Amino acid sequence: MSHDVYENPLINRYASRPMAELWSEQRKHSTWRRLWVALAEAERELGIEISESQISDLRSATDDIDFTLAAKYERDLRHDVMAHVHTFGDRCPSARGIIHLGATSCYVTDNTDLILFRESLRLIRSRLVAAIDKLAAFATEYRALPCLGYTHL
Repeated sequence: MSHDVYENPLINRYASRPMAELWSEQRKHSTWRRLWVALAEAERELGIEISESQISDLRSATDDIDFTLAAKYERDLRHDVMAHVHTFGDRCPSARGIIHLGATSCYVTDNTDLILFRESLRLIRSRLVAAIDKLAAFATEYRALPCLGYTHL
């Protein structure tokens, strides 16, 4: 199974390939890992004992995700974020103790969603602007045309 494209019947029918890749498991969990790297870097700057080699180990493994192992951890732990913390820790044993240090699950889930929303809007920006422009032109052209109005259905 590929983790590079988001799988869903509606996605397969209606989403562009770049949008499906953007919302893939690979992109989502790589973003979680980049956020954990950023967290470790910020904590190091604040004086927490985190070595540059620990951060380097994390950074080098951001895209190397063992989804099979993560699925096993999730079955055992019944928690998606902790499953990926453990999977990342297995990949980077020297940094195991600092992954997710002081964070909540929402740190990675909510921030990843916001990052992916922003990237999604960048993908559709030109189409959205064109649609708004066409609707404005249509509304201007037909603004004086009487039409029936319905309040229900």
